[in-house]
Amino acid sequence: MDTLSRRHLLAAAAAGTVATAATAAQAASFGNPDRPPQGAVNTLDNPASATDPGPQNPALAAQFPGAFSPPATDVGDMPLFWASFNNAPRRIQNGGWARQVTQADFAISETIAGVNMRLTRGGIREMHWHQQAEWAYVSKGACRITTIDTSGRANVEDVGEGGLWYFPAGLPHSLQGIGEDGTEFILCFDDGKATEYNTLMLTEWMAHTPPDVLALNFGLPAETFARIPLDDLYIFQGRMPGPLAADQAQAAGAAGRMPQSSVFNLTGMEPTRRTRGGEVRIVDSRNFPAATTIAAALVTVHPGGMREMHWHPNADEWQYYIAGAAEMTVFNTGPKAVTQNFKPGDIGYVKKSLGHYVRNTGTTDLVFLEVFRAPEFQDVSLSDWLAHTPRAMVAQHLNVDEATIARFPSDKPAVVPE
Repeated sequence: MDTLSRRHLLAAAAAGTVATAATAAQAASFGNPDRPPQGAVNTLDNPASATDPGPQNPALAAQFPGAFSPPATDVGDMPLFWASFNNAPRRIQNGGWARQVTQADFAISETIAGVNMRLTRGGIREMHWHQQAEWAYVSKGACRITTIDTSGRANVEDVGEGGLWYFPAGLPHSLQGIGEDGTEFILCFDDGKATEYNTLMLTEWMAHTPPDVLALNFGLPAETFARIPLDDLYIFQGRMPGPLAADQAQAAGAAGRMPQSSVFNLTGMEPTRRTRGGEVRIVDSRNFPAATTIAAALVTVHPGGMREMHWHPNADEWQYYIAGAAEMTVFNTGPKAVTQNFKPGDIGYVKKSLGHYVRNTGTTDLVFLEVFRAPEFQDVSLSDWLAHTPRAMVAQHLNVDEATIARFPSDKPAVVPE
């Protein structure tokens, strides 16, 4: 065989090998649909492809297995939808502390800013008001809240663990820890740019008002206000309040109490939906009339369960993880599908109408909040949609027989298994 012919033969054989390898590399399959295929499955013949020999923080990386080695069905990228209070700087004062995650720290979070605050027993968050509405969930202890409406009617109420409060934008209020170990809670403002450290506070306005104006406003000698603090109090250690009934009567005066309560016992309500996989409690303006701009769901997922595949057509979803371990995958056009992991104190965020599911990846119950800037909670269940579409239509999309489609859940289980 001459040299030229031999070269042609070797080249042809090599081309055939490359073509076969390329065909194998580009072969899509159930559970790995993309060309080229995604994930660690690509490294079976070359495990070094998935290793990370460079600088790393193993303790941190271990918290995010879904990011380090995503499922083979993940594809593309999205804005980061994970944040955490665990690495947010705390503002510590005598009486408690606060830390926050706003859009400045968490770019995707356009509609909700979150604050985590602790008040000692007797600790007070100074009397103040916001340009945004405030919704809160008490995670530990108990808190006494005070507020008034534009008619001067007052609410003074105690909120225990698992309870909520809501203050409309612009209405003044105060908070005080009254539990045996004070209280800790999550605040949500209905604007991602809102900041806990830029509120309108009583002492600041008083200190920056001329004494003769204070005298004229309150009908008292200017010297009455000679000892007002010249710096804001923000969070400070106070005295424990008196009996609730006495405080309510004094605050109400002739104007009386507000017609609607500012608080709601979320964990005390019956589950809106309960299945073998867990339960969901939904609270919005329909059962908590005061909460006109924020709706929420408290979700519990048992080990092995999952918050079903769904989306929310009316609002972005801000999540706060209370207990357990979770893995969430978010689906967008493109297609794009990205997976991230969550632990207690972490925050998730899903843009309006993007498909997602949340799996319990631990051995204990997963508990988290879904919070929305909306008057009502709304979601669309994937299985519910398919079950209530003519089966012949669904069968032609999924290549599944109609008898099987008839077995899809048809009653919005919320948490699966049903």
